[in-house]
Amino acid sequence: MFDERPPAATETLLEVNNIEVIYNHVILVLKGVSLHVPKGGITALLGGNGAGKTTTLKAISNLLQSERGEVTKGSILYRGERVQDLDPATLVRRGVIQVMEGRHCFEHLTVEENLLTGAYTRTDGRAAIMDDLEMVYTYFPRLRERRKSQAGYTSGGEQQMVAMGRALMSRPEMILLDEPSMGLAPQLVEQIFEIVRAVNEGEGVTFLLAEQNTNVALRYAHTGYILESGRVVMEGSAQELRENPDVKEFYLGMSDKGRKSFRDVRSYRRRKRWLA
Repeated sequence: MFDERPPAATETLLEVNNIEVIYNHVILVLKGVSLHVPKGGITALLGGNGAGKTTTLKAISNLLQSERGEVTKGSILYRGERVQDLDPATLVRRGVIQVMEGRHCFEHLTVEENLLTGAYTRTDGRAAIMDDLEMVYTYFPRLRERRKSQAGYTSGGEQQMVAMGRALMSRPEMILLDEPSMGLAPQLVEQIFEIVRAVNEGEGVTFLLAEQNTNVALRYAHTGYILESGRVVMEGSAQELRENPDVKEFYLGMSDKGRKSFRDVRSYRRRKRWLA
């Protein structure tokens, strides 16, 4: 069973402070999102489709401009330094890399060639890069078997492994992992999360992962944040979130009337207490 306790270290690696994100100068997507990611931990960013999870990750990794988005308020600090004005390549060199939703890889390249592209920012020499390639194959033995295969002809699960392995080749301190379970069979989802746990424990890589599969994410994460409509509506340790009755009803299962808004439930319960 995975150790659910948060890491002993209390150092905050990433701080997102009350950010707002606007697309096309008019569409407000994030509305005062704040979160803290402890060094050496796995933090889950949870919520349904359209909650703002991917936008939050792209705000951190500075990938919003390509979609005409921008952070208009608040601040993003990495190791205590403001990073929201850095270009993505500089942020990768600082140790932060995002694995995009959709298992993006270079389809015409082999698996191994894809992995090696992840080391393009490194300057520590070929020997170190080849050592890390061997490290990636240790965590992803399936990729060793498919190393000479064209990436576009590998399975969805293998392409997700390629994307994660390529990120590891940059020697990151922190990986932003967007919807790793999307489109994968349940058995593969468990395998991917087991690898996340192994890399976190074995390499000390910090993870901030956005995930709709709340049930799985909370079994592997140390802490979590729940987003709805661009706002954080709940946060806490993974154990606290799993045991919360509202989370159980609206994210870990279904009520008799189907899934409802967590924010609506909180509002309803506040009104109920007021009327009482």
